[in-house]
Amino acid sequence: MTDTLWLTDDADANALLSRSRTAVLVGALLDQQVPMEWAFAGPYTIASRMGTDDVDVHAVAESDLDRLEAVFATKPAVHRYPSAMAKRVQALCAYLVEHYDGDVDGIWRDVASGDELRQRLEALPGFGRQKAQVFTALLGKQLGIAPQGWREAAGGYGDTSVFRSIADVTGPESLDKVRQTKKASKRRSR
Repeated sequence: MTDTLWLTDDADANALLSRSRTAVLVGALLDQQVPMEWAFAGPYTIASRMGTDDVDVHAVAESDLDRLEAVFATKPAVHRYPSAMAKRVQALCAYLVEHYDGDVDGIWRDVASGDELRQRLEALPGFGRQKAQVFTALLGKQLGIAPQGWREAAGGYGDTSVFRSIADVTGPESLDKVRQTKKASKRRSR
């Protein structure tokens, strides 16, 4: 288990990610069509612009969408698609409020297996199977949330000694290895 997450090159963003599972979950949602470290810096930017020290699930869920979109769009933008991602993050937070009373740890607190964890993650707005597998791997590899069978539930992302996703990023060197793996995968798929 990692005490300090290194998912961005911003020390303040990493500090938030290290203390807040909510921030990590929101970063995972933002991790699409932008560099990984930009996505995972997003929760810190959101919290700072909303005047809080963490992503406040209730405040985001209840926020006026125009205001939330402005939080995302202010330069530098939280995401390449600020309006769409503001809506997705708000939907995620609303789901967390409705199903877990705003407590992100409720997603995995009482799961009996890795499959159950992955299925709960897949049910989240904006999370499909692959994102749920990557997040399951991140929880198991770096956050010590490892129900029985989590590696299998994470698919290839749960393998040891691989550099396939954000679950394997622990610093600049491993980030470079993940990037090399992704580039090689893209070359093979062409």
